[in-house]
Amino acid sequence: MTSELTGRSSSAKCPQCLIDLPSNEAVLEHLQQGNDCWPQIQDCRIPVPPAFLRSTSETGKDHILGQYHPSSGYIFGKAPNILEAMESDQFAYRRHNTPFYPFQDQAEFELGKFLCERFTQSDIDRFLKLEWVRRAKPSFGSKDRLLAWMASLPTGPKWRSTTLEITGYPTIQPIQLIWRDGLSVVEDLFANPIFANNMTYDPHVVVDGNEREYSEYFTARQASEIQVKFYDQLPKGATIVPIIIASDKTPVTRHTGGLEMHPIFVSIANIQSDVRMRATSHAWRCVGFMPIPKFVDVHADYQTILSQRLFHKCMDIIFADAKVAAMSGKFIPDPCGHVRHCFTPLAAYTADLPEQQAIASKARSLSGVHQPFWRNWRFADPARFLAGEVLHTCHKFFFDHPFKWSKELVGKDELDARFKSHHKRVGTRHFSSGVCQMKQMTGREHRDLQRTLVPSIAGVVPPQFVHAIRALIDFIYQAQSPVYTDTSIDSMVASLKEFHDYKQAILDAGARRGTKGTIDNFLIPKLELLQSFAAFTKDIGALIQWTADVTERLLITHCKLPFERTSRQSRTFTEQIVDILNREESMRRFQLYLFLRMHDTPLTNAIVTEEQEVTETDPALAWIARVAPHDPNQRCFIGPRPVRNHFLKGILSSTATAAFHVTVAPDRAKMSINEVQQLYALPDFGQALSDYVTKVSDGQFTTTWSCNRGRLKMWNKFRLQLHSVFRSRIIMPSQVVQAAPPSDKFPLGNCDAVIAQSMHGDQTVNIVAQVRAVFQPIAPPHVTLPHYLVDHPLLYVQYYEIVNHPGNQPAVSMYTVARKYREGPTGQQRLGAVIPLTDVAQAVELIPVYGEGADRTVSAATSMEIYQHFYLNNFSDKEIYHALRSDLH
Repeated sequence: MTSELTGRSSSAKCPQCLIDLPSNEAVLEHLQQGNDCWPQIQDCRIPVPPAFLRSTSETGKDHILGQYHPSSGYIFGKAPNILEAMESDQFAYRRHNTPFYPFQDQAEFELGKFLCERFTQSDIDRFLKLEWVRRAKPSFGSKDRLLAWMASLPTGPKWRSTTLEITGYPTIQPIQLIWRDGLSVVEDLFANPIFANNMTYDPHVVVDGNEREYSEYFTARQASEIQVKFYDQLPKGATIVPIIIASDKTPVTRHTGGLEMHPIFVSIANIQSDVRMRATSHAWRCVGFMPIPKFVDVHADYQTILSQRLFHKCMDIIFADAKVAAMSGKFIPDPCGHVRHCFTPLAAYTADLPEQQAIASKARSLSGVHQPFWRNWRFADPARFLAGEVLHTCHKFFFDHPFKWSKELVGKDELDARFKSHHKRVGTRHFSSGVCQMKQMTGREHRDLQRTLVPSIAGVVPPQFVHAIRALIDFIYQAQSPVYTDTSIDSMVASLKEFHDYKQAILDAGARRGTKGTIDNFLIPKLELLQSFAAFTKDIGALIQWTADVTERLLITHCKLPFERTSRQSRTFTEQIVDILNREESMRRFQLYLFLRMHDTPLTNAIVTEEQEVTETDPALAWIARVAPHDPNQRCFIGPRPVRNHFLKGILSSTATAAFHVTVAPDRAKMSINEVQQLYALPDFGQALSDYVTKVSDGQFTTTWSCNRGRLKMWNKFRLQLHSVFRSRIIMPSQVVQAAPPSDKFPLGNCDAVIAQSMHGDQTVNIVAQVRAVFQPIAPPHVTLPHYLVDHPLLYVQYYEIVNHPGNQPAVSMYTVARKYREGPTGQQRLGAVIPLTDVAQAVELIPVYGEGADRTVSAATSMEIYQHFYLNNFSDKEIYHALRSDLH
């Protein structure tokens, strides 16, 4: 196999005195000579890793202890970050007088950016020829000039094209590898000031009580082990820059043509996982598009062998310099311009199972790959960097196996009826057409199925079958936790063991079937991979950070969407996509540079050292908001909206652990008690409100408002916002709790369930209730109402009682609740009461106890009112799952 490669320079500079030296080894020797170039030891480690940043209100904060590695992350000097480097660009001198050069002003740049992002080249040409555009006279008169100007903007690492050949095996078309140097891209990410507040440079051990905590890569064992090896073999002060690779093959034509792409993406584990996992953060970069050759007159088996050899050769080319840096190190500036002595081990490779097997060269004598690309990459071991991957190994495995087993046993009609009748909650997927006819689903839909499958199959299949499925979903939920201790890892392992203890029930029921009939074994590779999750978690941190969800999104943004703007010719579409990606990267970088320059702001992102709650998930937008919080030009930067923080201006619970929001304008104004009772079908509403006033006023009745003459304003919903169960500094998106009256669409009302807290003596008791009305008394003109009527809205709720506990029904392992009744004038009626809005602690999901068969007359609009018994679904989301693991009492 031959290739066309250019030579790579090995010269280096001292990061302090900047003298030229022949190699990195010479720089190390120079630094160790006892001169002033050796850095002073720095005790301040900023930014502080997320494991050490806890909310001031977090229970047990004093029990969180930690220790940094004693000799990591030294700073050896100063160098420009990627934005500061733009000051020495070839056209930087022109931008002193014309900041938007080569464009005239901001408006013209925004127009050019819009055209390049949205239009094909022919569309741009047609647009510029419009008479109205000609009269506007933009400086760029043609698409060629516009594209040339965009190409002149400062950009990141350059793309290259290399022709490859496999001797003796001709191909239909030349083998072209389009790539850029992996180490250069890593350096570009490492020096990006956008990520300054989201970087970690030092391995650290976190101890929660008496247990070690595992979350980010730098809290796990591998980072410490590598740093220790560096300490033994290399100078002190090294900084590890763990490389993460992801790849997947995807079709870019929908129906005909058969065009495929196989991109390679790179990120670094120094960027904190909650930022890195969002595709909109641009913390992943494309470094290459693998050729997908078709060899002439070659058997299909040899086609696979040759393609795998070609893959490893291409990876060798892309990451050659990264391997050198892993062995010898390289001095690289970080986002703040501090030069660090960096080493680049391969930390993780995210891919689906077939590609993981090709990467590992499984069954090497059969795969034909005798030189895998990782063979000479220091610290690279496929048994460690091919981590358990949640999307394929858990979610897609769930859809392909446990869900199909359940469908076989329950029956399609019955399962569809149950899913169709689930109560609709805002923000969750409702399968109004059923689930059994869906052939393909996204990862998000797989999660939505997991959310309600266990209570949906209970009662119609054997308890042992339910037990096995529930234990497996328990494991999947635990595998997605962003934070672990040794105890929680043991709990995850126990859930998997519980599945294996009960899995025989699946075979006994004949639920595992293939195209040739019943299957009597569990020879499923993905199921076997689950055994490794515990070891991987301790080795490289929480597995959720290595999920392929972000890769799936990158395939859209870096392949499928750009393809729509190409000429779609098989010979040239890859090069056109590279040009599009390069332009987008350049425009994004240039736009941020100009924004900061226009505000006369340093090009280094200031480190935020004070503790604060986290609502902004996009680091670029967070930086911009700090620099110019009121500048309308922020609209030019596209990204996810920050989570609205109701803790700032909303209604707070007494412990400030929950925030609530209702709209300024109510849905209904000035309703009397009788009108409320009739509209909402709540005959005891007036009495419940009167009882509440008596209770909270301690018998001191107010004369300013009465249930007979008073008026109320009513809302159909409110919002509840909580902090994350895992990291209390993180504010979660608010949840909508509905309390709408009966209507044509919802003849019995549309009301959600919550857990409310009340005091019984000195103890706080959790109560499950359904919110039937959200209201607040209205003060008459020139009258001041007592605080208990105006401090915050009130809720009319109807109670449930817990009739069974998880321990009593281990198959579903959920609380069962039933409607609570009392004797009324006309017989039994539901037990209701008025409580303060601030008593609500959690929004929860109730799934009917269907028994042996679902009532076909019940729909999603009526299921919450018709059924009498419900499961309190602890799988409704990951936050609720971990919150409800403690007993309700």
